[in-house]
Amino acid sequence: MKKLIILTGAGISAESGLKTFRDSDGLWEGYDIEEVATPQGWRKNPALVQEFYNMRRKSVLEAQPNAAHHALVELENKYDVTIITQNIDDLHERAGSGKVEHLHGVIIRSQSDIDPTLTYPIDGWELKFGQLCELGSQLRPHVVWFGEDVPMIETAAKLCSEADIFMLIGTSLAVYPAAGLINYVPNYSPKYIIDPNIPKVRESALVHKIEAKATIGVPQVVAKLLAD
Repeated sequence: MKKLIILTGAGISAESGLKTFRDSDGLWEGYDIEEVATPQGWRKNPALVQEFYNMRRKSVLEAQPNAAHHALVELENKYDVTIITQNIDDLHERAGSGKVEHLHGVIIRSQSDIDPTLTYPIDGWELKFGQLCELGSQLRPHVVWFGEDVPMIETAAKLCSEADIFMLIGTSLAVYPAAGLINYVPNYSPKYIIDPNIPKVRESALVHKIEAKATIGVPQVVAKLLAD
């Protein structure tokens, strides 16, 4: 069974009504990135950061997987599929995808403030002060902030290096180190890039560009791959 590796970004979640990254003005839903998505912001104003992610978590829980999420699940009937996502929502899992690697964490879980390997499910949408990890430290969102290591990047790079087929969906390839993952994909492996604004990639006869939103482009590519 061929290995199909899929890298997804904010574009696929946006069609479910979620804004998962900053706008062109450097704001994330009206908040300065430095205030809500850095360790410094957490230390400076933990109440603001906790409130911000509680609201994001509420939005995620209210959102539903879209046609693109559901279409990717169908590929598991023919391929060994692993999804690597830059998104912090759980829409791929709720759609039914079996193997999902979260590069930047997942908002429906919490983590220890002093040991990021200690993570816990969150009951509902609200994470409160006074909720502690087993070491007695305050729980914070299980999200990789700017300036923090991306612990899953080596796993993701290895997966990409083993890809027989690669799909890139809804990402501008602007955020590193995730943006560099496409460079690990073997040159002989077909690459399908789906986005209304195709990012710059190394040109090749095996690079197929689908200039469309995820809900349009993904079902098209899935149908092709299932028919091949």
